[in-house]
Amino acid sequence: MTGLGEVRHTPVMAESPLRVLIAGAGVAGLEAALALRDLVGDRVTVELVSPEEEFVYRPLAVAAPFRIGEARRFPLRRLVEAAGATLTQGAVQGVDAERKLLTTDDDRKLAYDALLLALGTRPLEAIEGAFTFRGPQDEAGLERILEQARSGWVRRLVFTLPAQFTWPMPLYELALLTRIHLSDHGADGVVVEIVSPEAAPLELFGVAASAAIRELLEIRGVKLTLNTVPTAVEDGWLQVSSGDPVRADQVIALPRLEALPLDGVPQNEQGFVEVDEHGRVLGLDDVWAAGDVTSFSIKQGGLATQQADAAAESIAAWAGADLQPRPFDPVLRGLLLTGLTPRFIRSEPSAEQFAFDTEPLWWPPAKIVGRHLAPFLAEHLALSELLPDAARESAIPIEVELTPENHGVWSEV
Repeated sequence: MTGLGEVRHTPVMAESPLRVLIAGAGVAGLEAALALRDLVGDRVTVELVSPEEEFVYRPLAVAAPFRIGEARRFPLRRLVEAAGATLTQGAVQGVDAERKLLTTDDDRKLAYDALLLALGTRPLEAIEGAFTFRGPQDEAGLERILEQARSGWVRRLVFTLPAQFTWPMPLYELALLTRIHLSDHGADGVVVEIVSPEAAPLELFGVAASAAIRELLEIRGVKLTLNTVPTAVEDGWLQVSSGDPVRADQVIALPRLEALPLDGVPQNEQGFVEVDEHGRVLGLDDVWAAGDVTSFSIKQGGLATQQADAAAESIAAWAGADLQPRPFDPVLRGLLLTGLTPRFIRSEPSAEQFAFDTEPLWWPPAKIVGRHLAPFLAEHLALSELLPDAARESAIPIEVELTPENHGVWSEV
């Protein structure tokens, strides 16, 4: 992501509503649709394009193998219509920016006035020989590993992530949840270790958060090895790029992420799309992007909603709304599931602010939060009921009036 170049926000004058296409109907796509409805109302029509039939609330997949939560699925069309948009079923193949056409995999051509790319990524194996935990599709595999550890077949469990990691929190959740799970089943002798390329645990959140996480890991008895890049698993050892290999009966790794190719869209070597601070795709007119498809290094649902908000404001200004679009200014929040009391972490790098607490720092106290998406999901999906019991019991409502002055601080990620 780059902030180079002058951003154009020339209003478009049209007698009929402008057509906004959103490619993708995940977190970023839904947030953008909700934001546009709030910002411009009937000045635009919003159509989401996605091959999916369900919206999957994925972050709780880490809790499913431990029977304390689950990834939930909801009919996508119903959510899209509740957001004031329409849904077209289909996979995006490419973009003809000159003719303003989006092509689907069945060769349909969808016209647009403005296009927002909110496509996700595909998770791929990063550490050869390791068990890759990508989400709901791997819950059963992790359950089998836990059974092997409970029965004594596995004595050393290592959790790791590749050097190109984008969001490390699930790694720490899996390790902490595993330690509590095994202790509850009398398997205290199993060694649980995290091997990470990071210089400090959850270093994305800053020094104070790292210190708190390090202390939590020590209390729970989770071993921590840092500054170590895993390469492969061979004969009961996790091989690393430098230093001694790590003994491991089983290795659980997070995936690397890859963006799908899009005809007509400039992409970098990893397939990601370069955008400016307002989400405009560099090199294309009237095309924006938000979420995991962009080159922003941290791939996290909450940050995707902030990117979607920035792009929606830019599109709204382009459509003639009387507003000054604000650039993407990331505020990082994470709800860490620990097996006991969850930890809420908030970091705002630009303001050098940090908070770490067992009490919710935002409401609803969800894993994925967005300014528009969080209350929307809470209303339509009983979002708070998706949290593990410990999170619900410790949650207290916090009401904050969103104003232009505090929006950058309190809009949830």
